[in-house]
Amino acid sequence: MQVSPSKSGYFFVAGTILIWSGFVLVARMGGTSVLNAFDITALRFGVAAIVLLPLWLFWKPVPLLNKTMLSLALTGGIGYSLVVYSAFKYAPAAHGAVLISGLLPFFVPLMAYAFLKEPLRRHLYLALPVIAIGIICLGIDIFSRSENTLPGDLLMITSSLIWAAYTILAKRSGLGPWEMAIGGALLSAMIFLPIYLLLLPKAIGLASTNDILVQGIYQGIIVVIIAMLFYMAAITRLGPARTGACMALVPAIAGIGASLILGETLNAWLIAGLLATSTGAWLGAR
Repeated sequence: MQVSPSKSGYFFVAGTILIWSGFVLVARMGGTSVLNAFDITALRFGVAAIVLLPLWLFWKPVPLLNKTMLSLALTGGIGYSLVVYSAFKYAPAAHGAVLISGLLPFFVPLMAYAFLKEPLRRHLYLALPVIAIGIICLGIDIFSRSENTLPGDLLMITSSLIWAAYTILAKRSGLGPWEMAIGGALLSAMIFLPIYLLLLPKAIGLASTNDILVQGIYQGIIVVIIAMLFYMAAITRLGPARTGACMALVPAIAGIGASLILGETLNAWLIAGLLATSTGAWLGAR
């Protein structure tokens, strides 16, 4: 029996939602382990390079040494990874659900307006204030806590800004998902791994085998390769509007996962922030 494009599209978008939600949880698990941000970044691109190098050699030899690929590697590759993995050392996963996934629908259209001269769509004037309400609720939660999560929260906001910039650069590049996945990961590995091996502090020798395998497989294969292909497959079958609206579920699912899987406490302000940012993201992607 042949599956309709719409049904298969929802399969791919569901997979993307689960992977992106899981990213917040797995990154926080890495943040609470002995691994540092340099270790997790090295695992991300080291594992991805091992998987993608044969594809680059024998199937899709994407040009690596050009300005376009360099800009993608430095933003969505190395820059985003270092900042976001550092953030989860200081702030819980639920904060990441709001400040990384929840802020993207806020940052991307503003950057598109600033750099691509794309006009703001009318419904964004409703979506953006709703997202802002969610951030205010999170701010109340942050400053009511006894522990200081502000350094991690600021890094999370920065990582969302970096990913928004990567989104704009990827759109301008005209590259397909395989070109971006292969080229971005390999060039990131070429740049970062020698610096990591020679100059940067390491804690990977103290980490458990389980921590290394979880971060390496999830970050290097599931996030870098599978999530990219699932997301592009969903857009092809459902279109960007329906796909984007579905992705608005990521903050809420990641926040619930933070409570159920990681045991993080969800108070009323944090729950309100998750709901508001999810609603705002849905309104922004309609």
